[in-house]
Amino acid sequence: MPSGLRIVTEEVSTSRSAAVGIWANVGSRDESKSVAGASHFLEHLLFKGTKTRTALEISSSIEAVGGEMNAFTGQEYTCFYARVIDTDLPLAVDVVSDLITSSTFTSEDVDSERKVVLSEIAVRDDDPSDYIHELYLDTYYGDSPVGRSILGTVDSINKMPRNSIFNYYKKHYQPENLVVSVAGNVKHKKVVKLVEEALSKDGFLDVPNNNHEVRESTPIKTPGLGKVGLIDRKTEQAHILYGFPGLARNDDRRFALSVLSSAIGGGMASRLFQEIREKRGLAYTTYAYPQQFAGTGTLAFYAGCRTEKAEEVIKLMREISESVAQHGLTAEEISRAKGAVTGGLILGQEDTGSRMSRIGKSELVYGEIMSFDDILAKVRSVTPEQVHQLARDLFSAPATLALVGPFRSKAKFEKVIS
Repeated sequence: MPSGLRIVTEEVSTSRSAAVGIWANVGSRDESKSVAGASHFLEHLLFKGTKTRTALEISSSIEAVGGEMNAFTGQEYTCFYARVIDTDLPLAVDVVSDLITSSTFTSEDVDSERKVVLSEIAVRDDDPSDYIHELYLDTYYGDSPVGRSILGTVDSINKMPRNSIFNYYKKHYQPENLVVSVAGNVKHKKVVKLVEEALSKDGFLDVPNNNHEVRESTPIKTPGLGKVGLIDRKTEQAHILYGFPGLARNDDRRFALSVLSSAIGGGMASRLFQEIREKRGLAYTTYAYPQQFAGTGTLAFYAGCRTEKAEEVIKLMREISESVAQHGLTAEEISRAKGAVTGGLILGQEDTGSRMSRIGKSELVYGEIMSFDDILAKVRSVTPEQVHQLARDLFSAPATLALVGPFRSKAKFEKVIS
């Protein structure tokens, strides 16, 4: 659009629903230490009321037509979305757009929602299976924007005044930083008209046309290689994340990474599940997952096990990574993993919300949208040699370990991973 706003749609004529998302190119990675948690705090505040709707009217308007509405914040983006029956798309577009253009940001709302965010931090702290993932990023990336919690800290949230959050909103919520994605039983031209009308409120689109920029992929420091992060807590089981450097978001090897991650820890037939759970009964839950950001990424293995078995589980994770790096994966594992990845992608696109997310996120973080067939072809073309070389590249680095459990010392775990 003339303002720099981007609108992308995917027509699914056989569907009776439609999903709309407004994606903002801002997340916790964009915060200074003094406003840590501002992106997430702001996500909450935009639901507190606008010039024309109270908080209750925002939620009830979508619920009254059987729809759903929510938002989420990541390290590199924030998304506000709604999913409704196709005939109610004008309402959904209007309500979600209203949050972006016309939120009131009263001091009373800031103080009220501050308590909610602090409660959310407390919930996170009470759940070691959740907290372990933040501990891992903190250990791996250190005191950097990527490594800090999306929620912020108790101290930063308590000290954040209304003006700081409002200025953060004005800086980052500009049209060139936004992508509106809509998927479902829709027509592109009609969607463009709906979005333009809805986002034109309060002169939101009356700004100079600043070209959007895809986030830079400059490599960042990872001081946590070979380090152990430990939270000594009286828990019934140990929560473990054992990880390695991964790939940046735009790395061409990301399709091979999806196959490697699936084969190692993507399901019940994976190496982690078979070795840790099936053969030895050491854990109920174990899996692997990659995280990819601009300029950096990780591949981590998770397990929750009895505290006295933590050392044994970590040794098994190390053995698995060393074995895959040295010998690669079997042809059967590669075939199974490729099938799991492609099948998961296809099944994941069965609803309009997932389709909306794919096209919106792709446009925001890549600046382009690969066709679904091209993505599937990329995964299917991955070779065993590519996966083996990737495993050698990633698993040759020192491992990073994060651990939550009743452990007073890191010493024995440092020996395990060294």
